[in-house]
Amino acid sequence: MKRRTELLHNLMDTYIKNDVLSIQRSIVDHVEYTMARSRYKFDDFEAYQATAYSVRDRLIESWNDTQQYFKDQDSKRVYYLSMEFLMGRSLLNSIFNLGMKDQYVEALGQLGYKLEVLAEQERDAALGNGGLGRLAACVLDSMATLNYPGWGYGIRYQYGMFRQTLQDGFQHEQPDYWLTFGNPWEIERVFVTYPVRFYGSVESYTEGGHPRKRWVEGETVEAVAYDNPIPGYHTNNTINLRLWGAKPSGEFDLQSFNTGDYVNAILSKQKAEAISSVLYPDDRTYQGKELRLKQQHFFVSATMQDVVRRYKEEHSSFDQFKDKVALQLNDTPPRAGAGGADAPAGG
Repeated sequence: MKRRTELLHNLMDTYIKNDVLSIQRSIVDHVEYTMARSRYKFDDFEAYQATAYSVRDRLIESWNDTQQYFKDQDSKRVYYLSMEFLMGRSLLNSIFNLGMKDQYVEALGQLGYKLEVLAEQERDAALGNGGLGRLAACVLDSMATLNYPGWGYGIRYQYGMFRQTLQDGFQHEQPDYWLTFGNPWEIERVFVTYPVRFYGSVESYTEGGHPRKRWVEGETVEAVAYDNPIPGYHTNNTINLRLWGAKPSGEFDLQSFNTGDYVNAILSKQKAEAISSVLYPDDRTYQGKELRLKQQHFFVSATMQDVVRRYKEEHSSFDQFKDKVALQLNDTPPRAGAGGADAPAGG
């Protein structure tokens, strides 16, 4: 075990270099090995993606160091819960915060690209709509810059809010397919999943001669974590924005499919993924109101399970829970989590 630890330490005892040549090598390696494109011919969008991956590599180094430091310190963590995060674009913000603008401008220039042109290839993360979303983004940036042990939690909306178009002088809302070509900044944590249960009924049973009652869920959805590193300005502190994507607990009903019921065969998948499809679904109908409530329950349940799991890794009882966990709620939608710890209402 000791030899393995020493080997791992020796393999990772230095950080990725930030000189121009090292940046160029990192970009070109991602073109060829991450994106499977020819390093001799790649367009602006591919250059943007490779550049983003090269920046993310550097963020992951500081992200891992940050999380390990706060774990070793057993710091009190603040968890910021918000239904929306208007983060904007990450490429320029991350490069500026890392203090590497000049190196990236020169590295890309020698490769035949302009940083400002590549930055325009990035889609805005459609995770927020207005004041609340921008406030949430600013809070995360500030916590990272001030070296606070903070985490953000939200929902990974598939289509975001909407994009506006004008037709015959009238505004029309259309889905914003911001994830169509992927998101190089996020890290899917397929091993970080939690069951979120809905509906169900209460049934009676007997235990030790005494009557008991228990709730039995009627529908279960899996919450899958997607992490997004948030760097502070001119500091090694990089915190995390964890977004939850809704996935079905059972991907495919083969029995229904084999009997010709093709719609019901994928119904559970569609119902589950609808929870994290759109920010603020129209609630003028009963179905819309129900979906909004399911979104809130899904979000808070997954988040609280994750917070408790992280706390229990270092503590054997809940005696110190209120001294190690603080929840900050951005406005009222995530209010279902208010009972868990210190929880002032934001917004």
